Amino acid sequence: MLRRTFWLLLILLSACGNAPRSAPILPTLAPSPTAAINLEEAQRAAITFLDAWQRQDFATMHSLISFASQEATPYEQFQRLYEDAQNLITLESFGYQPLSLARESDRVVVLSYDVRFQTIILGQFEDRQRVMRLIWDRNSSAWRVAWSMGDIFAEMGNGATLRFEASVPRRANIYDRDGVILADQNGVVVDVSLIAEDVADMAACLQALTEASKRPQEQIMARLSSAKANWVVNVATLEPQDYVTHQETLTRLCGASFSQRAIRQYPQGTLMPHILGNVGYPSNEEIPDLVRIGFNQETILGRSGIEASWDAVLRGQPGGRLSLIAPNGKRLRVLAEAQSIIPKSLWLTIDADLQAFIQRVFNRWYQQAADGWAKTSRGGAAVVLDVNTGEVLAMVSFPTYEGNALNPFPAIGRQAADLVLQALAEDPANPLLNRAAQGIYPSGSIMKVIDAVAVADSGVYPLDYSYVCTGVWQEGRDRRFDWLAGGHGRMTIASALTNSCNPFFYQTGLALDRVDPFLLPSYARRMGLGAPTGIRSIGESGGTIPDPDWIRVNRGVPWTFSHAVSMAIGQGEVEVTPLQMTRMYGAVANGGTLYRPLLVRETGLLDQRERVAQPDATSQFGVRADVMALVQKGLCDVTTATYGTASHIFRRSILQQIGVCGKTGTAQAPGLGASPHSWFMAWAPRDEPQIVVGVLVENAGDGSAVAAPITREIMEYYFFRDEELP
Repeated sequence: MLRRTFWLLLILLSACGNAPRSAPILPTLAPSPTAAINLEEAQRAAITFLDAWQRQDFATMHSLISFASQEATPYEQFQRLYEDAQNLITLESFGYQPLSLARESDRVVVLSYDVRFQTIILGQFEDRQRVMRLIWDRNSSAWRVAWSMGDIFAEMGNGATLRFEASVPRRANIYDRDGVILADQNGVVVDVSLIAEDVADMAACLQALTEASKRPQEQIMARLSSAKANWVVNVATLEPQDYVTHQETLTRLCGASFSQRAIRQYPQGTLMPHILGNVGYPSNEEIPDLVRIGFNQETILGRSGIEASWDAVLRGQPGGRLSLIAPNGKRLRVLAEAQSIIPKSLWLTIDADLQAFIQRVFNRWYQQAADGWAKTSRGGAAVVLDVNTGEVLAMVSFPTYEGNALNPFPAIGRQAADLVLQALAEDPANPLLNRAAQGIYPSGSIMKVIDAVAVADSGVYPLDYSYVCTGVWQEGRDRRFDWLAGGHGRMTIASALTNSCNPFFYQTGLALDRVDPFLLPSYARRMGLGAPTGIRSIGESGGTIPDPDWIRVNRGVPWTFSHAVSMAIGQGEVEVTPLQMTRMYGAVANGGTLYRPLLVRETGLLDQRERVAQPDATSQFGVRADVMALVQKGLCDVTTATYGTASHIFRRSILQQIGVCGKTGTAQAPGLGASPHSWFMAWAPRDEPQIVVGVLVENAGDGSAVAAPITREIMEYYFFRDEELP
């Protein structure tokens, strides 16, 4: 009968601790107390204390502990003790279940209860048969909790400490599309640890640590002062060669112990740092959230590029063991354990061999032009996309840099890394800029494809429209010239593209503007300009496509036809990125579908991969098929017709077997006397397009002189790399 009554009373209490204040008194494990003892009030004080803990209401909790406990543990310390413990176990919530009351004396009552903790890392674990003592406190004339550290966990009342030993998985690798390693965790550094109370001469030890680690003594002391004298503390990290040099001294002066730690490295450090990015320490603002999920302030995170955008996948999730440790270091009890979640590797869409080849091509061209345009050209970019999926096969920003240098423990060594960083800071070419996705430039004549689409699709020009190019174009006082003295004669829409006839497109810009000043800007935006491409794994610029509103707001002047005429040849306020233009020409090749550029192809383990690079058609040009065919014809003649602006570059190329379509661009660059930027856009094969290539070389002159031959080399390598080329 007594047992039945006991369980009925328990059912009346909330399993989560939300018991009503009038809950029946729990069964006692001793005879009924004297009349002076009110067990219901004692029970109510205990339940209120536990309810407040559930709500994280530490002020109420502190108000319910005895006067002596409050004096021994002021509120700020009390709150910090609970918060530190909860952060250590990554507490999300907890529930409690009262079991029984026991009277130890007329003024002392003991509550027995179970607690269930829900944590981020360790999942759920229970702490059973916990004990809370309540006393009749004369100072408050009420029942209060006789609180001690043992009310957090019992062993802590005798000086034990909570310890969470994290099991942090190794950061996963990054591969190219064919399995070539681009980033791994095979570099090594050595962690140095010591116990302060075991060091006989701390001054000599600190001096040795400073020399070995090249870290200020203040940083080392800060680590030591944050721990107790008998704790093992990691005080420094050494490069392997420094460990060999200083190991004996640190062992003798500091009693140091050593352990290896794997570090991030990029085996081909200069191959694609703009894409891979780098890793680094968390900021002060990030540390609290990291600690709650099992990491710490020494955790290495992705800071830029793929490393940052896919950081959660690459780093996995820590597991660990939560224990109570006696003052002598003995493990008293394991509260909970959890296995770490294995991180997933990445396979990029990038073809590392193609990427490396393009870098070699840029290096060679700059070396050959060392006494010419390369004197003033600060760099260039090349992008290769799959026209049918948006996969990025190569993305080169030139000049490149050593990506290992930006990591906290550079695989090339700290001294070499410091030299790289100094050179980067002083380099006017700004190698850190990803020119392919973040560099913005006037587009020059590669913009003319948009004019042709807009004027034909809108009906402003019929498909058979023609115009006589005399070499000079004038409207009012606005007088402009063709790049070919004497002009090109009679031009159609297609042949104007093939010849890149400026007066034809001056007139086209004017004609579109007269119909609607927003017409050409709207087509440019429909075709992917003036906004980011949507690539998710790296940063990019959106560029600028001006219209009357933009000019009024940003330049403070009214829009005139001259703005439209300049825009028609990719000058004036027009700014684009090589990635944008390559994507747009890829859509011209495939019939009008703009795909989101993709950089990550697969994730997973070596034998268990999941494909994540699914074609994402973000929009369609919405242009008539006959217009697209007309424009494609004009672009394909650029490399084959005798009058094509790049026919002399491709005439003897093996690429004639499959056909190449493209467009040259020579864009006036800002700056007095600056040489123009050299552009070339191309796709191949002609009839069944597979790839599109975009090349920009800053201040290198005509598009047909530099960008076009570089593009030819890239395409020849891509399609015929296994054949012996002439």
